[in-house]
Amino acid sequence: MPVPASKIEPEKPQNEHSTSRHVLIVDDSRLQRKILSSSVKRWGFRVTEADSGDKALELCRESTPDIILSDWMMPGMNGLEFCDAFRRLPGESYGYFILLTSKSEKGEVAQGLQAGADDFLTKPVNAHELRARISAGERILDMQHELTEKNRLISDTLAELQRVYDSLDSDLLEAKKLQQSLVRERQKTFDTAELSLMLRSSGHVGGDLVGFFPGQPGHLGLYAIDVSGHGISSALMTARLAGYLSATAPDQNVALRRQSDGSFKFRKPSCVIEDLNNLVLDEMDTEHYFTLMLADVNLETGHMLVSQAGHPHPAVQRRDGTVEQNGTGGFPVGLMSGITFEDFEIQLKPGDRVLMLSDGVTECPNQEGDMLEESGLEKMMNNMKDMSGQKFFDAMMWNLGAFSGLDEFPDDISGILFEYSGHKIP
Repeated sequence: MPVPASKIEPEKPQNEHSTSRHVLIVDDSRLQRKILSSSVKRWGFRVTEADSGDKALELCRESTPDIILSDWMMPGMNGLEFCDAFRRLPGESYGYFILLTSKSEKGEVAQGLQAGADDFLTKPVNAHELRARISAGERILDMQHELTEKNRLISDTLAELQRVYDSLDSDLLEAKKLQQSLVRERQKTFDTAELSLMLRSSGHVGGDLVGFFPGQPGHLGLYAIDVSGHGISSALMTARLAGYLSATAPDQNVALRRQSDGSFKFRKPSCVIEDLNNLVLDEMDTEHYFTLMLADVNLETGHMLVSQAGHPHPAVQRRDGTVEQNGTGGFPVGLMSGITFEDFEIQLKPGDRVLMLSDGVTECPNQEGDMLEESGLEKMMNNMKDMSGQKFFDAMMWNLGAFSGLDEFPDDISGILFEYSGHKIP
C-alpha cells in the first residue's frame, strides 16, 4: 500500500552520524520508493534504492548498508526471504533491518524476527514513527560500532599480550636450559660410590638446586638448596648461590679454604652456612630466604659431616632396607641474623645410601589434601630399595604422581642420591 505523501514531513537530521549513514530502500513500487527516499534524504541520509529482493541482495554484497527499509510483499524474493539472505552474508558490519508490512499478527511478527528483522513498521507509514524507528536503529548502530571498536581494542591487546607471552615463554625456556645446565652432571661414579642428581621445576624455572664439588683429596661436597618461591626471582637466587658453591672455581667456593701449600680443605658445614646467612642479609637486597643442606663426604670411609638449615631431614637407607630420617632441622638461611647452625654425622657402611630431597616431595598433596610426609617417603623407599641411580628417581616421580594424581606438581622437586659401596667400583 503506498505511503500517503501528506504524512511525510521533512525534518532536520537528529543524529550527527546521519549524513554518513547509508539507507537502502527496497520496494517493487517506484512511487513508494520515491516517497520514502525523498523523506529519508531530507533527514540527511545517503540513500540507495532497489526494486527487488534479488537486486537489494546484490547491492548488499558490494557494500553493507547501515539501515534497510524493505517491503515484505514483493514478487520473486520477498522481504522476509531477503532479510534471511542478508543476515547470512559474511562480514563484520551490522545492518539495521526494518520490515514494512501490513501484517500485524503476532505469528507474522515472530516469523520476521526469526528471519533477522530488527523492527517493523505497519503501512501506511507514519512519518514521525518512521523517524523514531530510524533513530532507534541509529542508537543500536552506535552501540554496535562502539562494541566493535572495543572488541577490536581487546583483540589487539590480546594479540600484543600473546606476543609478549610468546617472547617471555621463549626467554623462560632458555632460562630453564641455563638453570638445568647448573647441574652439569646428573650421574657421577667415584671409586667407592655412585652419585645421582635430580632437578625438576614446577614451572619453567624454579628455586631448587642440587650439586656437588670436590673438596680436599678423598672428600666430596654435596649441597641441596630450596629458595622460597619457584619463579624467575627464585631461579636468579639459585644461580647466584651456585657461584658461592662452585665446583669449577674453588677460590670462590665459600665451603673451601685454601691451605698454605695451595690445596683446599673443607670448612665445617655449619660455619659455611653461618657465613652464607650473613652474606645474604648483609649483601643481597632480596626478600627470598632458602633452606640448605651441606655435607662433607669422606669417600674412603663413608663418613658424612652434615649441617641442615631448614631443609628436610636426609633419609638414610641401610643395606637391609630400613630407613632413618634424622637431623637437626635448623633455621632457614636469610631470615634472621646471628643464627648459629649445628653439624651432625652420618656414618654410611657399604651398601648404605643417603637421599636428600626438597620439601616438594614430602609436602606433595594427594587429591584429599593429605601430604606424603616422611612416613610416605619411607614406604616409597622401601618399595624401591632394589632400584638405584636415575632409575630410582624415575620410579620415585612415577610413584609421587600416582600418590598425588597430578601430572605437574605444585612445588619444585630436587634430590641427591649418594650410594656408598665402600670398595672400588670397576
